[in-house]
Amino acid sequence: MKRVYYWKLIRDKIPEKIKNSGNEFETRQLSKPEFLKELLKKAVEESKELLNSKNKKETIEEIADVLDVIDEILKFKKITPRQIADQKKKNLEKKGGFGKRLYLIWSSDDGYKTNGRLGKKE
Repeated sequence: MKRVYYWKLIRDKIPEKIKNSGNEFETRQLSKPEFLKELLKKAVEESKELLNSKNKKETIEEIADVLDVIDEILKFKKITPRQIADQKKKNLEKKGGFGKRLYLIWSSDDGYKTNGRLGKKE
């Protein structure tokens, strides 16, 4: 039987589904530092899937997946909903929301560091 290597965090019921489909698999339990690293990678993976969602149903499914991963990160890091709500309020006051649908094309270089991509539009 051909093996497909995934090397990624999976949900708890996935091994059962693989077994029930008649396939073999191998898993291992992650250490706490490994688990956190893989959760963060999973958040990126799920966000990319959200970006590629084609319709409302897929968007709902992908948002739910993103939120599941975020909830697990919050639980792991012992971050409360109140802490998140407080930070969201601070962000809104400091940076504003997204209601104006603004898209930054360019800005003169003032040394500001961003998480966004830089360079020409692809």
